Amino acid sequence: MPYTKRRRLVSSAVAVTLGASALAACGSSSDDDGEARSGPVSLTYWTWTPGMDKIVDLWNKGPGKEQQITVTVKKQASGDTLVTKILTAHQAGKAPDLVQAEYQALPTLVSNDALADIGDTAGDAKSKFAEGVWQQTTLGTDAVYAVPQDIGPMMFYYREDLFKEYGLTVPATWDEFAKTARKLKKAAPDKDLTTFSANDSGLFAGLAQQAGARWWTTSGDRWKVGIDDEATKKVAEFWGGLVEEGAVDNQPMYTPAWNKALNTGKQIAWVSAVWAPGTLTTAAPDTEGKWAMAPLPQWDEGDSSTGSWGGSSTAVTTDSKNKDAAAKFAAWLNTDGEALNALAKEGGIYPASTSAQLSGAFTSPPEYFSNQPDFYAKAAEIAKTTAPSAWGPNVNVAYTSFKDAFGAAAKNKSDFAAALDTVQADTVADLKKQGFGVAE
Repeated sequence: MPYTKRRRLVSSAVAVTLGASALAACGSSSDDDGEARSGPVSLTYWTWTPGMDKIVDLWNKGPGKEQQITVTVKKQASGDTLVTKILTAHQAGKAPDLVQAEYQALPTLVSNDALADIGDTAGDAKSKFAEGVWQQTTLGTDAVYAVPQDIGPMMFYYREDLFKEYGLTVPATWDEFAKTARKLKKAAPDKDLTTFSANDSGLFAGLAQQAGARWWTTSGDRWKVGIDDEATKKVAEFWGGLVEEGAVDNQPMYTPAWNKALNTGKQIAWVSAVWAPGTLTTAAPDTEGKWAMAPLPQWDEGDSSTGSWGGSSTAVTTDSKNKDAAAKFAAWLNTDGEALNALAKEGGIYPASTSAQLSGAFTSPPEYFSNQPDFYAKAAEIAKTTAPSAWGPNVNVAYTSFKDAFGAAAKNKSDFAAALDTVQADTVADLKKQGFGVAE
């Protein structure tokens, strides 16, 4: 890897964790071409959000028309596929003006000089978001690399009727969660409280985040990988112990078998995120109105913290010739009331904007949870407690290793701590292979 690129990536790492403002070289809205406007401006936006063209029409016919800024949507695949496409386009100097990016992808995009600092234009949007959410788009620096769009605060879902039938109490702590799982298994051996799904790296990452994990940090000018830190070990050993003793199931989620288990009451709870109602609608259609949502169990009684499972932002690329215009659209899309209502209706998202979480589409509960009128009021309170996160440049490698190592451990009911060591080793080895400095 060329020295200059490695230096940018290390600078990004320092900024992510130490709050340094070391990323000025990675583009800024104050660049000479940041606002190269002499008339009407046309912008291109790469996104996977459903119905985004309808939302963009609101801009083009309203604020965009007034400001002579037109946005065109180009639908894309999500996840790593889009990140690769963005980086490829950027290498050719042909990235779009705006991109939708998952939070964990931002360090990779910033460190490859693909995203601009839009703080001068969009920085005032900070007050619209919870601190832990905004932090993910600043990477802990004074710069702003994106505007938060949607989030996935994690919660606990459970069958109210079956909890009552088996005399179970909604667990406030993870210790109570384990006791609840054992109590149910004793009362109904054919049922499980839930399952540990090794297919879902994001779920485990969110649980570790809640416990205080910081998977990527820096030591001087080197990356330090902490996937095997004490917080994550605690999470791994907790779930590994439950799987080994048979207190919870060990099958993956999002399979026909899992759907059937939820729909028939074989599994009576689910550790998930705010978007769960949409999944339950199709996975367990016969149980509508029988579920309720509560905060995620805590590691210490009285604490109030949650992790994230999913979420994305709107960023402006360094290739854009009209960064300020693009930043204005990004801020409007994720803070304007009409835009946010449309995002909820057309895109099915849960907004990162705190004000939007209690207005418009979120004044009534999801139809599936009509029995819980305060669903979104409770969700908004939980979202405020989102713990900080720390991402690095090879999240995809860590996630793939997790699926392999934990998949085998869950299937065999073997040591989850050993699986965690494997993920740590694989992630460190990949960083070294790419030419990064790594602190042991």
